Amino acid sequence: MLHQLEGSHAIARALALCRPGVVCAYPISPQTHILEGLEELIRSGKLQNCEYLNVESEMGALSVAIGGEAAGVRSYTATSSQGLLYMIEAVYNASGLELPIVMTLGNRALGSPINIWNDHSDAMSVRDSGWIMFFAETNQEAADLHILAFGIAEKVRCPVIVNVDGFILTHAYDRVDIPSQEEVDEFLPPYAPSVSMDVDSPIAIGTMVPPEYFMEVRHLAHRKHEDSLAMIECAGHAFEEKFGRISGGLLRGYNLRNADTIVVAMGSVAGTIKDAVDELNQEGGKFGELSLVCYRPFPEEALRNSLKNAKRVIVVEKSLAVGIGGILSREIELAMKGCDVEVISVIAGLGGRNITKTMLKECFGRKNHEKTTFLGLRNDIIGDQYRRISNDDC
Repeated sequence: MLHQLEGSHAIARALALCRPGVVCAYPISPQTHILEGLEELIRSGKLQNCEYLNVESEMGALSVAIGGEAAGVRSYTATSSQGLLYMIEAVYNASGLELPIVMTLGNRALGSPINIWNDHSDAMSVRDSGWIMFFAETNQEAADLHILAFGIAEKVRCPVIVNVDGFILTHAYDRVDIPSQEEVDEFLPPYAPSVSMDVDSPIAIGTMVPPEYFMEVRHLAHRKHEDSLAMIECAGHAFEEKFGRISGGLLRGYNLRNADTIVVAMGSVAGTIKDAVDELNQEGGKFGELSLVCYRPFPEEALRNSLKNAKRVIVVEKSLAVGIGGILSREIELAMKGCDVEVISVIAGLGGRNITKTMLKECFGRKNHEKTTFLGLRNDIIGDQYRRISNDDC
């Protein structure tokens, strides 16, 4: 049924339909409305048989989710930015223990300096932690990805992060199709944990692994991620067949056929990029757009197949590896090794900086780019700093 909802509340309703048994709550902008929405659904009786726990910190939130999953209960939490960094030890523990927790990451810049607005620096800080990672383009997809996430997490035995752009999606009101409880129950079966702690059959989890076995443990985790690519793609097709719309999967292409330049991005910026691509094509260009829905595991083969006929790939990324440059663009360069394709990194939207269609069109239309382009950079500000540094040089 269609509803006009804030993105966070649409996510909360979708989560409730997944029947979690444990929800762990610690507020941090911009994810707070999701947990508030779930609390209201529990308090009103619309979500039953679920324990809602207010904890003392983000570390506590994920630790409680770990305990819930270890006891065999479908568990969920959410965080953003510095909160993710605060729970970082538990982030690695959850994946290492193969616990299928689902967590929403309301994407927000990392400090210092403090900034509460959207970029993807928080997500990039845990890209190697062993969690499956999805990025939502719209609030409809944000809601749908959470329904997909529980099924994928539980089948693969791996936790999942659903990335939702802070404020841009979490606080925006959109028309979202929320399925019925019966539809979700048919798509997402009741949780049947493969392993759970039982006082009548005690087991140990989180034990120490010596050097003789540690590399094998990490290898198996890597292999599991690689093997999950086909299952993630299959789950996306199953969702489309059940609900009649495309959500999930690995990649989503737009106007790729005959495109000389393909723009790659993750998250909500893809919509603005598509508008820019349309206008450039109306002016005689040959542009396409490719969205990564699944970032981890990295869909290298699918990405290569989608980009191999392009002459130029422009990667618009909302994060920065200081001292190196683009993160996603470097990974795409590795995926495209051996192909005659130029890969250009465009850093955009850091700390919530506006990304406009006009800016994108001008950038995509350039014949020559620097190794790393900073979209919308205020040269008046950095010029003063450059001069100050030059004066201080020996």
